[in-house]
Amino acid sequence: MNRIRLNRKLVKMSHSYERYCNNYHKHVELHENLKYKKKYRTLKRIVKNLVFENAALCDQVSDMQENLVVVNEERLFLLRKLCQLQGETELSASRSQLNFNNHINYSNISGEVVAKRTSRKKSPSDNLNSHSGINIETKPKVKRCGKTAKKLVQLIPLDVHGKPRFPISLGDLSVYSLGEVITDRVAYHTEDHIYPVGFCSTRVYASLKNPRTKTLYTCKILDGGLHPRFEIVSDTDLDQPLMGASPDECHGKLLLAISPILCNILPKGGHFFGISQPTIQNLIQNSPGTRRLAHYKPQRFEVSKNQSNENGVTVLTEEELDPGINFATLHQTFVFVSDYGVKEEPCEHDV
Repeated sequence: MNRIRLNRKLVKMSHSYERYCNNYHKHVELHENLKYKKKYRTLKRIVKNLVFENAALCDQVSDMQENLVVVNEERLFLLRKLCQLQGETELSASRSQLNFNNHINYSNISGEVVAKRTSRKKSPSDNLNSHSGINIETKPKVKRCGKTAKKLVQLIPLDVHGKPRFPISLGDLSVYSLGEVITDRVAYHTEDHIYPVGFCSTRVYASLKNPRTKTLYTCKILDGGLHPRFEIVSDTDLDQPLMGASPDECHGKLLLAISPILCNILPKGGHFFGISQPTIQNLIQNSPGTRRLAHYKPQRFEVSKNQSNENGVTVLTEEELDPGINFATLHQTFVFVSDYGVKEEPCEHDV
């Protein structure tokens, strides 16, 4: 009997121990579950906060991009206005100075002018020579218009008054102001080109710091007194403008500043500035005062029928594909290595 009772007690003790062990393990598992659950909630809260923060940053970046677009448009608008005002200010100052000089010198030269006019009167001996058959030399008349080939121009958008909308975009070239034609100084035009004061344009070309990257150059024609002043400024080097007495001189300085090997390229400053571009040249020729230019020969223009190819891309002229003007053609002709040296590729006729 005692043994049976002892066995029963042992069985009860074993069951109670098993229950204790089971409860202990359950408690441990529950404690671990609670710990991981807390970690899960913490991570979930962190991820949620990061998602909201990321969304806020995306909205902020989007707003900044919109602001950058607006600021860039305002910058271009202010640049155009600055070029116009700068041209008008320098033009008025130079005209006042010239009028003052002319007023001073008028009294000195009036006697000479009167003497020349009296000497040009026809004398009786001249009448005698004309009746006797002697020919008197006369200066031939200067022909204003020559028979030149017509240049093709592109259609550009106009406003309600029929004036061009600025900026005028023609590939890599953008014109922001046509400037004002100077009629009282012969250095401000040639037979083929007009240099209006206040003309402002921009062109995308190889950077001065890294020829493999693009940068924006601002081209201006300023009033330099008796002769115009031409200027090219890079957006990356605003404190180092390239100035010259002609567009070709400025363009040559730019090519030399990018790389010494590019000095072999023939400068085409008129095309780089845009004043030789037929569409822009036509607009400048139609500006007020061009008929009073002494040496300029009016060019003939006609609207191009094939302004774009099948893909809708504007067809560039041969001048616009020159390596000294076009960024893509420059890199097709020259190879720029990491140390910014230049290796010229062989031409087709050398291969």
